[in-house]
Amino acid sequence: MKIGIVGCAGRMGRMLVVETAKTKGCDIGGGTDVPGGSFVGKDIALIAGLEECGIAIGDDPKALFGEVDAVIDFTTPTATMKHAALAAETGTVLVIGTTGLSADQKAELKQAAQKTAIVFAPNMSVGVNLAFALVEKVAAILDKETADIEIVEMHHKHKVDAPSGTALGLGEAAARGRGVALDDVAVRSRDGHTGAREDGAIGFATLRGGDVVGEHTVIFACDGERIEITHKASSREVFAKGAVRAAKWAFGKDAGLYSMQDILGL
Repeated sequence: MKIGIVGCAGRMGRMLVVETAKTKGCDIGGGTDVPGGSFVGKDIALIAGLEECGIAIGDDPKALFGEVDAVIDFTTPTATMKHAALAAETGTVLVIGTTGLSADQKAELKQAAQKTAIVFAPNMSVGVNLAFALVEKVAAILDKETADIEIVEMHHKHKVDAPSGTALGLGEAAARGRGVALDDVAVRSRDGHTGAREDGAIGFATLRGGDVVGEHTVIFACDGERIEITHKASSREVFAKGAVRAAKWAFGKDAGLYSMQDILGL
């Protein structure tokens, strides 16, 4: 299958090019950069450190969607919504690793997924998605009077959204386990005289600094003991591997909005 990568000149985009090239059954179908970008017109394989493949980077996502079987998108929420509309129009599989989407934008994804297969996940890592399943299970077993849930995440200093999409995904998994809506129990920040912690709250703490790829810990703090579920990513390669795996899985599937949980059978 031919896989296209929007934003292919970025750090994550280049890694996706490399992962696509080395994955059996997949070929690089093309890629895009922003109009006027310095990489437009250059060989997509060369900018990723591979041997020249003869495919020039374009600046027209619509043309890319018409040429490939699947597109992988780790861009921005605004760009992702445009790409979702193109996927619906062309019937192209779309794999989305973009974080920071609003509730309205997620609702738009569901509409677009009525016409094509779309995989959307706050994190494409297999390990993180196993953590989602574990967190939901533990949260279901420990009631709110037994365990206080806190989620701590750290990323590199250039990350622009907080808490991370993965941290929110872990919060949603914990909330599902408890049978509540995350928005009803989330505490996104604490400052000043906050008073005692409320039973049932799911707290978030965000750290930023250096070149940390991504670290997440869900803490179940109980009287006399503490359970911690931690995932640490040391390379963005794990996200690229998951995204290409998702594209292969979704190719030929019926229209619908899928997650990594579907792909992993969780």
